[in-house]
Amino acid sequence: MNAPEISSPANPRVKAAGRLRERRERELSGLTIADGAREIGRAITAGVGLVELFACAELITSAEAGAALDAARTAEVIVTSVSAAVLARLAFGDRSDGLVAVIRTPSTDLQRLVVPAEPLLVVAESVEKPGNLGAILRSADGAGADALIAADPRTDVFNPNAIRASLGTIFAVPIAVATTVATIAWLQAAGVAIVVARVDASLPYADADLRGPLAIVLGSEAHGLADAWSGPAIRAVRLPMLGIADSLNVSAAAAILLYEARRQRGSR
Repeated sequence: MNAPEISSPANPRVKAAGRLRERRERELSGLTIADGAREIGRAITAGVGLVELFACAELITSAEAGAALDAARTAEVIVTSVSAAVLARLAFGDRSDGLVAVIRTPSTDLQRLVVPAEPLLVVAESVEKPGNLGAILRSADGAGADALIAADPRTDVFNPNAIRASLGTIFAVPIAVATTVATIAWLQAAGVAIVVARVDASLPYADADLRGPLAIVLGSEAHGLADAWSGPAIRAVRLPMLGIADSLNVSAAAAILLYEARRQRGSR
């Protein structure tokens, strides 16, 4: 159904949606905001609940944007026509495609996470930058990972910048959030082997067995992994650093390890 057109950025509904730029407002409301035809289309395809879609007709020029708008209408999402000025207030960047959506954030309860018998999981501990989290999700989606667990996250996982950096794959990869202690306990109870990436590990990643039920664990950009990710049941691997840098960006490390795990497991 269609709501009346809004032309003023001071409109209360526009202001309420704009407040979702703030983490506190997202956490209090259980809502987030996303822009971009691809991201919004993938949210709809995944069955994620859209509360409202703000659409600026003059900016909807691509076939992908038109398809996302049609999908929203088919799903009976409230579609609100807005001016370019209103959309500019809501959008996060220069590729909104004329669409901004208010979205109900999916559940991130670790105890509700369902994975197959031999899952490939990625755990991102204390990742600070939502762009890195989104990039990890793109790699997880591409490599066929079964879920991502954010352990002790320093950003909310459905941060709009994480959604944008993931290109909407955030809605396709199951996500859970928990403390590091709870994550380790859950993995061990599920019989999932734990492989952590450490710069000082002795075992090169290509020599590690990354088959079977497995969680690949990566630490924060600034501080690495907590001490809890050590012990006889946890294997540490390193990525060779042959230049002057001592480590890779966490999203690059995730991509390398996930695709090595996929190579060992074979394509599917």
